[in-house]
Amino acid sequence: MMEVTPVLFSVSYAGAWGQCRLEVEDFIRKAATLGYAAVEIGGKRPHLSPLDVGPERAAAIKAAADKAGVEIATIAAYNDFTAGWHAKEVPFVEMQTAYVGRLAELARALGAKLIRVFTGYSTDTDSYSADWNTCVRAIKECAEIAAEHGVVIGVQNHHDIGVGCDSYVEFMDEVESGSCKAMFDPWSPGLNGEDLYRYAKLMAPRMVQTTLADYVVQRRFEYMPGLVYYREQTPMARAVALGDGALGLEEFFRGLEDGGFKGYAAYEMCSPLRGGGSEENLDRTAVKSLKKMVELVEGAGGKITGGTTGKGRG
Repeated sequence: MMEVTPVLFSVSYAGAWGQCRLEVEDFIRKAATLGYAAVEIGGKRPHLSPLDVGPERAAAIKAAADKAGVEIATIAAYNDFTAGWHAKEVPFVEMQTAYVGRLAELARALGAKLIRVFTGYSTDTDSYSADWNTCVRAIKECAEIAAEHGVVIGVQNHHDIGVGCDSYVEFMDEVESGSCKAMFDPWSPGLNGEDLYRYAKLMAPRMVQTTLADYVVQRRFEYMPGLVYYREQTPMARAVALGDGALGLEEFFRGLEDGGFKGYAAYEMCSPLRGGGSEENLDRTAVKSLKKMVELVEGAGGKITGGTTGKGRG
């Protein structure tokens, strides 16, 4: 049976995309008020930058979570292991690996079990194989460092290297580390028309977390005056509450259930959101999405863990 602990990701209240900004302790209290059992905290400003958070600050954040009755599940790293290709004399991969290592120290202090990492964005087609190898080596090294602190690395399938489902499976096979698990989520595959059920079932035994969002896809057109006609452009995706979009989340959760997933499901509002970025709208959307998450899990035959009822106010 699938077992899922709902998580709210702090990026939702980090002030980007015109959205309101909360300090990390306020965000933790917010998550508890909205009914979430656990939180994921972004490993950068304004929430958990290694430049700002030392032992005393980490202890204060941990105390706030304990008081609120909320688990700190995951620390989210923001990395791009293919960055800096134009300045090869600068050790970008080493710097980012050290950053992930510092987050592993903070994770241990906060009681978090996981660190989310990305792979890298594509540079050019001729360099794809080299970019792939760079990301594999970097994530292997990050996993080794994290293991020293009792933390597991999870690879999220967003950046270009391995973003296709078959490529992602291949990438995880090549990393092949007990300290590196899958954080496969439905956003990229859903927008790209991949088979969510098939890959969710396939990856479920290897997953420690999934990240959830939902989107409506809107067609775009450009007017060409000389032709008195319109040319179609790349569509735009707009974030909405879980269940209000077109990603096929029911199929995804059926796959997780049939694959026996046990882990965290983090909801994020990490792009311009329908209804705007006010705190009130974020709260409403987070509550609605939590209720939908519970419905999706239980509807697929799984169960919610972590003490949440799926109820909150917003």
